[in-house]
Amino acid sequence: MSLHDDFAAALLAPDQACPNGLFSNNGADPASRFAVYRNNVHSSLINALATAYPVTLQLVGEEFFRAMAGLFIQACPPTSPLISEYGSALAAFIQDFEPAASVPYLADMARLERLRVRAFHAADTPPLDQLAVLQALQGQTDLGKLRLQLHPSLATLNSAYAVVAVWAAHQTEGGLATLNPWHAQGALVVRQGLEVRVFATDSGSVAFINSLAHGNALEKAVEHALDAAAEFDLHQCLTLLISHNAITHLHLEQKVSP
Repeated sequence: MSLHDDFAAALLAPDQACPNGLFSNNGADPASRFAVYRNNVHSSLINALATAYPVTLQLVGEEFFRAMAGLFIQACPPTSPLISEYGSALAAFIQDFEPAASVPYLADMARLERLRVRAFHAADTPPLDQLAVLQALQGQTDLGKLRLQLHPSLATLNSAYAVVAVWAAHQTEGGLATLNPWHAQGALVVRQGLEVRVFATDSGSVAFINSLAHGNALEKAVEHALDAAAEFDLHQCLTLLISHNAITHLHLEQKVSP
């Protein structure tokens, strides 16, 4: 390994000794200087995770979260210079982190909060005018062949727990008093301007939106939605997408010549 590799490995491992070959210009002990630097790096990464996952932190308390985050940093060191990208694997880490098992929806909360971070940093693509979308849908003779391109910030999550209700309860004073997290809930995340919005939805709508995101036309997306939930309401789901400026383009599916 190179000195750079040794330095990086030791930086993220609290029990590892200061790498050989380091020196200080002012004559100070390299090991003590390195320890201070390592502590600052760890604190910065933990603070970044705390900022990105505020409700996840609240669910377990700051002491538990920071201890868990410290272990996560050792298991999943940064791979990108962009601090906003760090922590994408936290939900998977929590899923297998036995001390967190007493909060079974903690991993899904981390997934929801990661979607919010990604939505905030997604490309700024202008949505279609709501009236234009409605007119296009009403005037289309072959509606099933229409493809809807969705905003880059839009994402969904299916959970066995009421993750949106849990998240929302932590945004308002007294919201926890009426909280019931023990029922399945889907989530839709989308950015409007600079504000990231979170909506509760059903499994059929999640399947429908995911199908559209994979490039399927309306007809096929509705099939996927009904397979997921027989009570899927197409009008309600389209209204949600249109009213929150989640559609950026409409395309008519092209017929392939034999």
